[in-house]
Amino acid sequence: MRRRVVITGIGMINPMGHDAETVWSGLKEGKSGVAKTTLFDASGFPTKISAEVKNWDITDAGEPAELWQNRGRHTKFAIGAAKQAVADSGVMDSIKNPVRFGVYMGSGEGNQDFTTFSKMMAAALADGSYDASKFIGAGLELLDPAKELEQEPNMPAAHLATMFNAQGPNLNCLTACAASSQAVGEATEIIRRGDADVMLAGGTHSMIHPFGVTGFNLLTALSENNDDPTKASRPFDRLRDGFVLGEGSAMVILEELESAKARGATIYGEVAGYGTTADAYRITDIPPDGHGGIAAMRMSIADAGLNPSDINYVNAHGTSTTVNDKVETLACKEVFGENAAKTPVSSTKSMMGHLIAAAGVTEMIVCLMAMRDSVLPPTINYENPDPLCDLDYVPNVAREASIKYALNNSFGFGGQNVTLCLSRFE
Repeated sequence: MRRRVVITGIGMINPMGHDAETVWSGLKEGKSGVAKTTLFDASGFPTKISAEVKNWDITDAGEPAELWQNRGRHTKFAIGAAKQAVADSGVMDSIKNPVRFGVYMGSGEGNQDFTTFSKMMAAALADGSYDASKFIGAGLELLDPAKELEQEPNMPAAHLATMFNAQGPNLNCLTACAASSQAVGEATEIIRRGDADVMLAGGTHSMIHPFGVTGFNLLTALSENNDDPTKASRPFDRLRDGFVLGEGSAMVILEELESAKARGATIYGEVAGYGTTADAYRITDIPPDGHGGIAAMRMSIADAGLNPSDINYVNAHGTSTTVNDKVETLACKEVFGENAAKTPVSSTKSMMGHLIAAAGVTEMIVCLMAMRDSVLPPTINYENPDPLCDLDYVPNVAREASIKYALNNSFGFGGQNVTLCLSRFE
């Protein structure tokens, strides 16, 4: 018999707030975390807005600033969110064998040192033409090896394992925007098959820097609605022109059901189903027929032992790009059939932006809060109906509704598709 996996702890830091309850309150009120970019001078970029984490640093997590000064911004977010999730769960007192406690992250790269890179380029161009030997020489003199190490995507998972003495499975996946959902799904499978009893799982990312914004601008993926930042992210709206880049971290404690019940843990919900597929199509384009997303959704529903008609809410990937929203709408219609029009679908990226590798688990926690409070979070900025996006997107205002089963979609560049099915625990 397959072991059941429940969520007993949650934590998050993102543009909407520094803990899950604050974020959830803002989402229900339809607030926006989007504003002018301040982390670097974006005045010369086509996109000058983003959804930054404001007024938070590692000392707010009770950690000394000097200990983490050379760590990546994404690592600091992960530490903060993980400490919240672990404390919320109360699980540490119950872990007798640390080999049965693991970490699974969906983490992106971090800790880019643009100041040093600029100095290296200046040295290489000192004589008017590029000199690779001078670039390398400057790098050997200026680069900090510890900072270089911290760029690796596995570093947040490594730091978390050390912090919590998690000696079990330790992994990181970087499947673009699907990464943290995949981390939760794979961590669930580890517990299901008996290789661990507790997993700290989630994601963290910060790409609000010159390289990140340049890359997405070149892909024409970002909104350029610089004059009205809070209106820029508008999933499913006819006037959408791209997503808004966000940052942050979200973490959950996943636990085998019987051990969670035995210690009297608060259970937020159950990971009932997990589906993951690849489009095998193009790197940045979604196949027009949505076959990968359709398959992931169906796989997740089947893994949960449910029918599409059982699903009460879908937290959409809903990026606010022209193609994604159109194809995700098509996928929902294919999966839900005659029930598609009455199955609520909303995108909370309309408020917090796109957290990239941290997006999926953040939205998973939103599903848990929605089930707990019987409230559907809205899709804000839905003002101009698109005939190709004609589902119930919970436009602009939160809505009361009973939610027993929810789907969380995460579709990433590279054709990565992950759908989690969450169940209210009763």
